[in-house]
Amino acid sequence: MREGPVTVFGGTGFLGDAIARELVEAGRGVRIAARHPALPAWFEDGDPVELVTADIRDEESLAAALEGASAVVNAVSLYVETRDASFEAIHVTGAWRLASKARAAGIDRLVQVSGIGTRHDSASAYVRARARGEDAVLDAFPKAIIVRPSVLFGPGDAFLTGLEGLTRLPLIPLFGRGTTRLQPVHVVDVARAIAVLAGRSAPGRRLFELGGPDVLSYREILETLLAHLRRERPLVPVPFLAWRLVAALAVWLPGQPLTRDQVILMQTDNIADVNVGGFRYLDIMTHSLRESLPACLPPHDT
Repeated sequence: MREGPVTVFGGTGFLGDAIARELVEAGRGVRIAARHPALPAWFEDGDPVELVTADIRDEESLAAALEGASAVVNAVSLYVETRDASFEAIHVTGAWRLASKARAAGIDRLVQVSGIGTRHDSASAYVRARARGEDAVLDAFPKAIIVRPSVLFGPGDAFLTGLEGLTRLPLIPLFGRGTTRLQPVHVVDVARAIAVLAGRSAPGRRLFELGGPDVLSYREILETLLAHLRRERPLVPVPFLAWRLVAALAVWLPGQPLTRDQVILMQTDNIADVNVGGFRYLDIMTHSLRESLPACLPPHDT
């Protein structure tokens, strides 16, 4: 009997798109569930890809997305709250609703995408919601697998693209002194891990923290990027208090380019815990940020 498709909620997003592609390349059927589903750019005739309109805030729309599925991945993300979407609605209530419906539908594999550093006592509303969301998912679906990636990078990402924009300025402001350590992870590596975890041969571990092979300070990341782009710019330390003031003013700007939660996140190291599951348990070789830059960002001369 042929196994049902893997439903990827948030399948049109940066990570969700990569997950769908990895599943297809592994010979799995994929159902992309999103509010505005669309065939991915990599789609070719014959690829086992279905589209379904679904919103984890709407119970009725979940039924069609889950019907006949063999596994579910929740890659829905929200980084900035709006009038229509709050952290609580997406990362807590929505995640719980999806997990509950998946269990009721008899699906036995659910991968919940969260993030490194989730804590109930965080000063960040986003991080606290992620922590509550993990609890809610495990309450509804005790055998769910929680995946916490570090900051994602890859072609067309928001991370490196945003930093590249900063390097065009005459000087580059740092968060504090730029000493916060990050462990950037390639989106394809995370997608490959999730594709494995959504399969029947997934390991027994239920918590994975996924970071890339390089642990770099924010300053080191910018220096690496500047060297790749062949640009010279001074790096200027800016106190976090000043960043909080900037974030408070940015609330009134279109697209809100900086949020209070983003400033809070940059005050804490974002590194995978070696005592929980990681890439080594999945036999996945990871891409380093330095080696991946040419494929992510073309070099420039100015």
